[in-house]
Amino acid sequence: MSPEGVKHLAIIMDGNRRWAKQRGLPPFEGHRRGYQTMKDIGEACLARGIESLTVYAFSTENWKRTEEEVGFLMGLFEQALKEELSFFMERKIRVRILGRRERLSESLVNIIADAEEQTKDFDRMTFAICLNYGGRLELVDAVKRIVSEEISADAIDESTIAKHLYWSDMPEPDLVIRTSGEERLSNFLLWECAYSELLWSQKHWPDFDETEFDAALQEFATRQRRHGK
Repeated sequence: MSPEGVKHLAIIMDGNRRWAKQRGLPPFEGHRRGYQTMKDIGEACLARGIESLTVYAFSTENWKRTEEEVGFLMGLFEQALKEELSFFMERKIRVRILGRRERLSESLVNIIADAEEQTKDFDRMTFAICLNYGGRLELVDAVKRIVSEEISADAIDESTIAKHLYWSDMPEPDLVIRTSGEERLSNFLLWECAYSELLWSQKHWPDFDETEFDAALQEFATRQRRHGK
């Protein structure tokens, strides 16, 4: 467990496009810079002993963006998963991809399956990427799985639903960080974040550095988590 008490960190990586616009750059440059920030913060999580990191990479609503931008992002996901697989394996990091896969390309689905298979037994840290993900859709899919298994209504409780989510044994996030000044969950881990601490950063994601990260952990350490008590 990390000294600050954060075992599972979840991040809504917001502001790539705004960061690029402020600098007169195309959105793609913001996404490239955001990818580098994700790598830097991932390294920082490893160094601080955080056991799970979940990031919101592409929501079900993001398909509304231009075909050019969506295509760029999907290509970036493919490239990242292929190029970083050796990094994950050397550091014993388990990779999980959460979300529906039917709209993803066959090549990306195959890369995801390969990364998950090759890292499934690692336990130093779990890195989960929410890709084509929506919190409400995850609950819909969980209900469908429960119905398909013909589980009786009387047998359904909170643990039943949790077991049928995309990551069935996910530890609940201790802390959710959202960057770029927005203060909402935007359909991210709605079930899992019921008792998570929320922290809003004014920094756009590409500017969210290790100093900001440590400040967030320090802020978390001052909070009293009562879980309804």
